[in-house]
Amino acid sequence: MAGSDKFVDMVSAVARVDLPLGEFQPRSSLVTPVRTPLKPKFPVIDYHNHLDSMEPAEVLRIMDACGVERVVNITMQVGDRAIAMLDKFHRAAPDRFASIGWMDWQGVERDDFARIAIARLHRLVEHGAIGIKFWKDLGLSVRDREGELLRIDDERLIPIFEECGKLCLPVMFHTSDPSAFFNPIDAKNERYEELAAHPDWGFSNSRFSKRELLEQRNRVIARHPSITFVGAHCAESGEDLAYLAEQMEALPNLMIDISARTPELGRQPYTARKFFLKYADRILFGTDLLPEIEMYRLYYRFLETDDEYFEYPSHASRQGRWNIYGLYLPDDVLKKIYRDNALKLFPQ
Repeated sequence: MAGSDKFVDMVSAVARVDLPLGEFQPRSSLVTPVRTPLKPKFPVIDYHNHLDSMEPAEVLRIMDACGVERVVNITMQVGDRAIAMLDKFHRAAPDRFASIGWMDWQGVERDDFARIAIARLHRLVEHGAIGIKFWKDLGLSVRDREGELLRIDDERLIPIFEECGKLCLPVMFHTSDPSAFFNPIDAKNERYEELAAHPDWGFSNSRFSKRELLEQRNRVIARHPSITFVGAHCAESGEDLAYLAEQMEALPNLMIDISARTPELGRQPYTARKFFLKYADRILFGTDLLPEIEMYRLYYRFLETDDEYFEYPSHASRQGRWNIYGLYLPDDVLKKIYRDNALKLFPQ
């Protein structure tokens, strides 16, 4: 019997080697302090969120529980639906919600598209929009009348940006995506599981490389020095903070938000902390995750504590198989990132 039991144990051990990757959910054996703040040290403005699917009352409940002073809803609607969404949140709590509009590419093939887009901008501003967002479809999928990809720095778009300047309207760019999305979805891709579940997120066959897309965007930012631009998601350079620093130095009118990039920042805490200290005046707090109490508290833990190796706030599909470390930022930096920098972008 003893020999039989030993054989069964050996077979079980071999079977575990064949465990499917999706079922491998290891639990860390580390025992480290847990100092998750229930509320932030200072009031918070979440400059990057998407609330279209939520009701204002529910969002306000979460905000109050987490010390969030205001949330900027980047509506993903266009036309009349966008106006209705802006009005919905502004009427519910004008001192707690603000809105950024979504660039509408309908009619982009027309010769007078710039005129149409400018009229749409004015309508958004009339309904309280404090900014406009250009999403990653510009450079990746938006096409002109000839069927050619519209470059981000296409001169036909200049009048639209010039009008943003006249309106003192900050412009948010979400250009390209994480670096892993531009690599083949194979065994070497650190975000394989996420991309295997969402292969349409991959751009390894795109016409423009990630760096080319960012350079196109940066030419627009340099072309319009009077406009404040916000590079969403660490200007999509969170994996390469040295390159991000180069961009910050070259483009003084560029600010960034940290939304959905704690996974990248928190796994390089020494480099990230130095970056935050150096560019404290130009970094915005944002989440890009539907408001949840625990989500906000994980962000506070990342920014305020020196806790080690903990889970990052994430969508349902985690970005990769790693954990993060806290940055333990000083109070003067936290104040700027949490609130003061965002206030610069609100109408005075």
